[in-house]
Amino acid sequence: MKKRRIKKVAVIGSGIMGSGIACHFANIGAEVLLLDIVPRELTEQEKAKGLDLKSPQVRNRIVNDSFQTALKSKPSPIYSASYAQRITTGNLEDDIHRIKDVDWVIEVVVERLDIKKQVFEKIEAHRKKGSLVTSNTSGIPIRMMNEGRSEDFQKHFAVTHFFNPPRYLKLFEVVPGPNCQQEVVDFLMEYGEKFLGKTSVLAKDTPAFIGNRIGIFGIMSLFHIVRDLDLTVEEVDKLSGPLIGRPKSATFRTIDVVGLDTLVHTANGVANNASEDEMQSTFEIPDFVQTMMEKKWLGSKSGQGFYKKVTDADGRKKILALDLKSLEYKESKKAKFATLNLTKNIDKVIDRFAVLITGQDKAGEFYRKTLAALFAYASNRIPEISDELYRIDDAMRAGFGWEHGPFQIWDAIGVEKGLALIAEEGYEAGQWVSEMLKSGQTSFYTVCEGATYYYDLEKKEQLKVPGQDAFIILENIREAQTIWNNNEASIQHLGDGILNVEFQSKMNTIGGGVLQAVNKGIDLAEQEYEAVILGNQAANFSVGANLAMAFMLAIEQEYDELAMATKMFQDTVMRLRYSSVPTLITPRGMTFGGACEMSMHADKVIAAAETYTGLVEFGVGIIPAGAGTKEMTKRVSDLWAKDDVKLNRLRDAFINIAMAKVATSAIEAYDMGYYQHGKDLVVVNAERQIATAKRYALEMLEDGYTQPAPQQVKVLGQQAMGMFLVGTDSLFQGKYASEHDKKIANKLGYVMAGGDLSEPTMVSEQYLLDLEREAILSLLTERKTLERIEHTLKTGKPLRN
Repeated sequence: MKKRRIKKVAVIGSGIMGSGIACHFANIGAEVLLLDIVPRELTEQEKAKGLDLKSPQVRNRIVNDSFQTALKSKPSPIYSASYAQRITTGNLEDDIHRIKDVDWVIEVVVERLDIKKQVFEKIEAHRKKGSLVTSNTSGIPIRMMNEGRSEDFQKHFAVTHFFNPPRYLKLFEVVPGPNCQQEVVDFLMEYGEKFLGKTSVLAKDTPAFIGNRIGIFGIMSLFHIVRDLDLTVEEVDKLSGPLIGRPKSATFRTIDVVGLDTLVHTANGVANNASEDEMQSTFEIPDFVQTMMEKKWLGSKSGQGFYKKVTDADGRKKILALDLKSLEYKESKKAKFATLNLTKNIDKVIDRFAVLITGQDKAGEFYRKTLAALFAYASNRIPEISDELYRIDDAMRAGFGWEHGPFQIWDAIGVEKGLALIAEEGYEAGQWVSEMLKSGQTSFYTVCEGATYYYDLEKKEQLKVPGQDAFIILENIREAQTIWNNNEASIQHLGDGILNVEFQSKMNTIGGGVLQAVNKGIDLAEQEYEAVILGNQAANFSVGANLAMAFMLAIEQEYDELAMATKMFQDTVMRLRYSSVPTLITPRGMTFGGACEMSMHADKVIAAAETYTGLVEFGVGIIPAGAGTKEMTKRVSDLWAKDDVKLNRLRDAFINIAMAKVATSAIEAYDMGYYQHGKDLVVVNAERQIATAKRYALEMLEDGYTQPAPQQVKVLGQQAMGMFLVGTDSLFQGKYASEHDKKIANKLGYVMAGGDLSEPTMVSEQYLLDLEREAILSLLTERKTLERIEHTLKTGKPLRN
């Protein structure tokens, strides 16, 4: 069979979802045609310009306005502004014929069957035979959309349900039509995971599919439980947020962001179309939600929902929370529960559940009731919405940002204990769960030889979760493959002589223990193994150096120890570049400060597309001194051989550091000089990073890796320093920078200029490292710097002083 490749995609419908999907296909390199309807009347501005309904800018106004709105939205739907050029806009009358050239047409129009069928008729008239056609519907049955379509259309038709925003949420539900070819299903599943960077979940054509069916049930169930337990909005968000591995926005803040009307629409869809659902009544809209809908308190889009931002008489901004009884807004209060204190020393989220359900206050009762309902509901949805239980967990993690799915949580509590909870709350679990226990299977999941297995209902045994061969899952191999560890990091042998150094400190901060592990990893590789990867699978690779440690040393005036710690950091980072073995790093999420410096010195970066990286030290009153300032100066020096715009390039690098700029994607990190074309690599699916890094490490060894030789760096001395001093002084005079900002910036400029040299000079990297170290040590004696660090440690936010 001919290999299917996707080069061109058409997206029909340019609303929030349509434009977002178009942007994400552009992110991965596809050419995109984005189409929408033609306006039926002119705007006042168009009339004033003398335009008519035949004018091209009028005919494409809806699609162009929607697309531009999407590009301006935060967070951005696109990796780099330049990628917007990959998207061509048009309308459904003048440009529909152009879909004859595309490989995949995605319908993302309003959720009305009649309108969708009209769109499919147009698509059928122009699509090429064998091209894919999919719908992003969140609930209209496929058999209804398929009706009247040709055999070839139906063979290539499925639902591909993205979650909003398409760039950031990982769930990609694939729902085959009744006549869809298996080859198409397999292709969509693989494409979603490999190219779009998604968690592809095969779903059935049932109301709300998998993610929304379970997720909306959880919210609707919670609505009823909240009233029974007399919990406040703030209390629920405290109990249902990061504490249990859910997003920071928890429950009610999430509803405000998504929109209450969206939630109600989906809940009504299930209530009206899932007549055999044993918990159908749970989807009935509570009175307080009905009242909010009537008053149009829909959340962020209407200015108020479960929370409301106001400005008091003194001009201070406050957040009010809705009282669910009186439906009046009151000042938000901090929630406290004794049960939560029981988990203070439990770092792993999955280990908290068994403790939380033992609580004797309202929090404990909340967890018992919500988890019992969730376990019962999820178990009864098999095989209705999925034949395999792992797909439900995958959907909840990828679509709703849960750290663990229902069956993983149930395993953590214990299957028998979960059944007891269900019975105590008056629910019934799926019969298959008891049958599983009777057969001797005591958990939904097991791990064997680094692979995850799940209980299969049909075969009544544990089967390997498919698709794992493309990944290395550290959680599964950590126990068996760890060859060295301390209290901040561990080293695993990934096989074939490749070592992985995993940071395990709080927020993966880089302190003495992490530096020891990096050095130990390189030592082991140079002596017994072959290569080193710095990799972890946390949400954020690392927030940078351990500020608290530096702060304490500075406060206690332990300057010799501070100098030694800084030197050790620099030396460790430089070992990544000049060791005799390949070094690779796999940044993802937040990769700040010292972690960014490590990335810049490894032989190869395998970055997740969603990597947010930068040298952010300026925000806390210091300069990058883990070889970051040196490296940015060196990279600019390397570029001078290619052009003569020396000062401009140096100025740009200086501004990036002085403004603590963070790349909002790995692609943007190239533009800012943190990553290098031809050396570093971006992968869209973060779960593939470590396996990809191992593959490249082996390739580097096969090609005959040679230890790099140290290089000289050209610095401009007084010529550059003059530019920096003029710039910092003008910012200070214009009140854009404080006096302390100016002092830090001048220290930075001094390092990047190479000191007070009278003419351009070639210097060693060590020369610049020494200047870096001197600069940071002098700044750490400043009271204002220490105030900034202390404020950041307490609030997580920078201070201007």
